[in-house]
Amino acid sequence: MRLHNVEDQKSLTPELALSFLKEGNKRFIANLKAHSNLLEQVNETKAGQFPFAIILSCIDSRTSAELIFDQGLGDIFSARIAGNVLNDDIIGSMEFACKLAGSKLIVVLGHSHCGAITGACKGAKLGHLTDLLAKVQPSIEHVKVHHADLDITSKEAVDKVAFHNVEYTIDHILEKSTVLKEMYDHGDIGIVGAFYKVETGEVDFVKEMFNEKK
Repeated sequence: MRLHNVEDQKSLTPELALSFLKEGNKRFIANLKAHSNLLEQVNETKAGQFPFAIILSCIDSRTSAELIFDQGLGDIFSARIAGNVLNDDIIGSMEFACKLAGSKLIVVLGHSHCGAITGACKGAKLGHLTDLLAKVQPSIEHVKVHHADLDITSKEAVDKVAFHNVEYTIDHILEKSTVLKEMYDHGDIGIVGAFYKVETGEVDFVKEMFNEKK
């Protein structure tokens, strides 16, 4: 489904917005692309945009949300940062997307084989990246406690850290933004955690948070 005007966007529920992403990932896995006419999409969106979701993902070159969920121009906001971590600018972008631009769903998308998470697990230090990777530390500590038998730098441990980092991130969005919390409490938006497998192209939806609209 493509959204051509603000009324179409307003009629969506957060649950329906999520269904668009789930259907899109199924098309992606099956190599059945629905949104291929880019010039037509340019024409359709020249007067405005009505994205139904904002997706926070990693900068990894394999994790383009538009491709993974088979969405076209104007369908989603895509916020990208190494390790799909939260900071004030990302929160502000989410507030813009939902409160001002009408998006109904926030998705935090982690992925397997994440270089940023690997660097955090190995204690990498490099300029401004050092502070960014420090935001992954709560998930590293979680895995160390709950999977003490694993070498924290192993692939299995890194993927577990990346997975927990998604849950940690979505749990803290509402703590960091009174704007988004108010919208969530009133059922205007939903928040979802997802994990992309770079080996298969499949997205697992690991946590779905919805409130009934008041």
